[in-house]
Amino acid sequence: MYSAKNFRDFLNIVTETMEREKDYLCELDRKLGDGDHGVTMSIGWQAIKKELAQQDELDCSKLAVLAGKTFLEAVGSSVGPLYATGFLRGAKAIKGKEILSDADLTAFWLAFMGGVKERGQAEVGDKTMIDTLEPARIALEGAFAESGNFEEAFRVAVVAAETGMISTIDLLSKRGRSSRLGDRSLGNQDPGATSAYLILTNFLVSLPESVLE
Repeated sequence: MYSAKNFRDFLNIVTETMEREKDYLCELDRKLGDGDHGVTMSIGWQAIKKELAQQDELDCSKLAVLAGKTFLEAVGSSVGPLYATGFLRGAKAIKGKEILSDADLTAFWLAFMGGVKERGQAEVGDKTMIDTLEPARIALEGAFAESGNFEEAFRVAVVAAETGMISTIDLLSKRGRSSRLGDRSLGNQDPGATSAYLILTNFLVSLPESVLE
């Protein structure tokens, strides 16, 4: 079973990862945009970490609400509303539950990824984070329906997410500032797709032994 402590661990692990990969994400973004994606993600997740330290008694749903609202307030770029929507939709899917079952975890992530896509109105092939998240959502939904095992299904989703992330290298950018580059956007991996993949892989790290077994 997945507890609030595990969810806190997840949020803190992502914060550490974004800090560690900040320069890499900025390097990717310099080829397609303003070159600040790593800094943006660092600011947003560091703000979440700071808020977490001040809040003790929160269940997973309330932690997700805190993460979404804090990220939105801290980040002024377009990515703020996207992740805020994801966390808030995910929170609604697990509202009032102290401990999350495999079905609850699946519901959270399906709502999270679906919320980001709906808010951003991007499609697979547009060279955005949706190229990571939508294949992951479809894979998670299908794999969980087949096995009923979240950890197994989420691993399938992460593989699909990685494939989607890598696919952005060969895509023309159709959204945001990078869409102005035309053919020059080819050959470069999308930074948003990359940071989205990092979030998913870090959730696997946060899974407790009781879930992994």
